[in-house]
Amino acid sequence: MTNVFHRTPHNQPPIAVGGKGMYLVDEAGKEYIDASGGAAVSCLGHGDPEIIKAIQDQAEKLAFAHTGFLSSEPAEELANILIEHAPEEFGKVFYVSGGSEAVESALKLACQYHLEKGQSQRRHIIARRQSFHGNTLGVLAVGGNEWRRRQFEPLLIDVSHIAPCFAYRDQQEGEAEEAYGLRVANELEAEILRLGEDSVAAFVAETVVGATAGVVPPVKGYFKRIREICDQYGVLLILDEVMCGLGRTGSFFAFEQEDIVPDMITVAKGLGGGYQPIGALLCTDDIYNVICEGSGFFQHSHTYMGHPIACAAALAVMNAIFERGLLDNVREMGDYLEAKLVEIFGQHPHIGDLRGRGLFRGIEIVKDRETKEPFDPALKMNVKIKKAAFENGMICYPMGGTIDGENGDHVLLAPPFIATKNDIDNIVGILDGAINSVLSKE
Repeated sequence: MTNVFHRTPHNQPPIAVGGKGMYLVDEAGKEYIDASGGAAVSCLGHGDPEIIKAIQDQAEKLAFAHTGFLSSEPAEELANILIEHAPEEFGKVFYVSGGSEAVESALKLACQYHLEKGQSQRRHIIARRQSFHGNTLGVLAVGGNEWRRRQFEPLLIDVSHIAPCFAYRDQQEGEAEEAYGLRVANELEAEILRLGEDSVAAFVAETVVGATAGVVPPVKGYFKRIREICDQYGVLLILDEVMCGLGRTGSFFAFEQEDIVPDMITVAKGLGGGYQPIGALLCTDDIYNVICEGSGFFQHSHTYMGHPIACAAALAVMNAIFERGLLDNVREMGDYLEAKLVEIFGQHPHIGDLRGRGLFRGIEIVKDRETKEPFDPALKMNVKIKKAAFENGMICYPMGGTIDGENGDHVLLAPPFIATKNDIDNIVGILDGAINSVLSKE
């Protein structure tokens, strides 16, 4: 028996008692290779002595100071390093405790920004179907994950959702990739005009879609067109990089590969690497200055924002990424992971698509490779694959509802940035065994 309200109350998980590098260990002594970094969180793996020491040192020096009265050294230093690696338009960092809070903060800041500019009519938010931006009510409404939204619909604000940029599923026969990207990007303009061209506050999107659709990168030119539309109609572009940012795709920010600059960036997960709960919203100087020159106060805060120990941990994680050259390893091992997935699954009759960037990869599982027909969702293929992999000593991130919230199965891989070729071989081998063992029983 347990007094913990677990995610799945009828299935109490094993108790983790330790972790080192790529592995976690449960109370029975069983080891699990962490092939998804939990949920793309553990970018440095587990038990990193430098991060642990940074936490210990900060705890001895200062555990907590409420940001309504005082700032802290690690909060200031962490903001410096984040802004140093952000586009020159960015100058400020707003701290929170996780991804949901980061996106919620971005939505509120967007609304207050327009209000301060005398444009209170800008009240609409536009996002995309098959997206996920967090579990609090505001960001749950913005997200397009139908499975997560369904039972809370009566509580959700009204948000417009346009098509995702999901080439494997939606690109038409004979349609060039760039033409497809422009077609779906132009849905944003159509929706802005439908709502009223001066009534939209912000467009929110994951730069590379995470768990909901299974690591879906945009096609070339898509986000350039999105940026043009936002500029034309005065709409703020909020890019959610909670899962895909801070090195996960091979560049520090995923949007660097799109050759654009957003107005706000949300980050979390890899920011603290799992060593402490922390997230952040980065905004441009223009947005910050509008608030300063208007009311002078952002009407939003949390008790634990800028927590000194959390910031110290995140600062140590960021320093480790740069000082150890881990972005280079993400790119090298990302290429190796892609090659191994193609080698093992490239012609597999039940693998429809292999996609992603860096150490952020998605494998879409289908009933028929030629027609892209998914398995019956009642079979719960993703659940069975997760269980089979876990029993064989691997943590990965399978999900269902890949296509429309109900149909489709995929597996997400997001191993720590410290992964080696041997680790990648192990991950792909276990995944191959898990997928084939489940398929053999259907």
